[in-house]
Amino acid sequence: MKKHTKTTRRTRKLKISSGAYIAPSFIGVLLFFILPFMVVIYYSLVDNPISGNFVFLENFKNIIANAAFQKAVRNTFLFAAVAVPLAVVLSLLLAIVLEAKLPFRSQFRTFFLSPMMVPVASIVLIWQVLFHYNGAVNDILGVFGIDKIDWLKSDYGLIVIVILFLWKNLGYNMILFMAALASIPKDILEVATLESAKPLQTFFYIKIRYLSSTLLFVTIMSLINSFKIFREVYLLTGNYPVDTIYTLQHFMNNKFGSLDYQTLSAAAILMSLVMIVIIGILFIVENHFGKDVEG
Repeated sequence: MKKHTKTTRRTRKLKISSGAYIAPSFIGVLLFFILPFMVVIYYSLVDNPISGNFVFLENFKNIIANAAFQKAVRNTFLFAAVAVPLAVVLSLLLAIVLEAKLPFRSQFRTFFLSPMMVPVASIVLIWQVLFHYNGAVNDILGVFGIDKIDWLKSDYGLIVIVILFLWKNLGYNMILFMAALASIPKDILEVATLESAKPLQTFFYIKIRYLSSTLLFVTIMSLINSFKIFREVYLLTGNYPVDTIYTLQHFMNNKFGSLDYQTLSAAAILMSLVMIVIIGILFIVENHFGKDVEG
């Protein structure tokens, strides 16, 4: 009986101490994530924060019919549909190339990791030097008799932003894939070699299976980072860039500047719901392809 009582007391103390350690993190999440999100939901359901008249889904109906919102959604998803697959595929290819014993391997890796250490202001300066109307890219094109292009104020703006996104993110994704490739059991690869499996067969039937969780993580991080590209675009082009690179973040930033919190909140919730659906689909796909490896 005494032994049982001591065990119960020890368990209770362990729970209390565990709760005390978790409490600061829980309070932080509550104050800075959960409560603000509840406020956003409230704002999306009222006509304005001052009067607070409940309008239910009226804000969502208005924003879906808004031409600027439609354009921002179209551009954002076009950018993500182009940039995210490229970031995943190219970084995986780079990791496979660097997995081989190539000369200057460490220098090559450093080259792709260097953008991670460059401040945003420097990145913007570099892109202005390169893609300004009188910039380096136009100077190079002029040698071949090609007319100058105002890259960031033309339909080519999306291409410039995709290149910027890839330049920033390929190195980080590449390191993640290199770590995942190094963790694949060597004996399985040796068996595949003994069974005369071709390199493509080894890649698609073995390596991709073991890389499924890393592929999911890299895809999700690339998707999140595609929404963060707004910082660079904003510094390059301001509040109202050319139509092709006017994104959801521009739309919401402008609504925040005009104190239109109910429209901003409705847009944020719609974007969150879409992100949840996309990430949920990615988890389902990863679970389907990776379950045999875990087993």
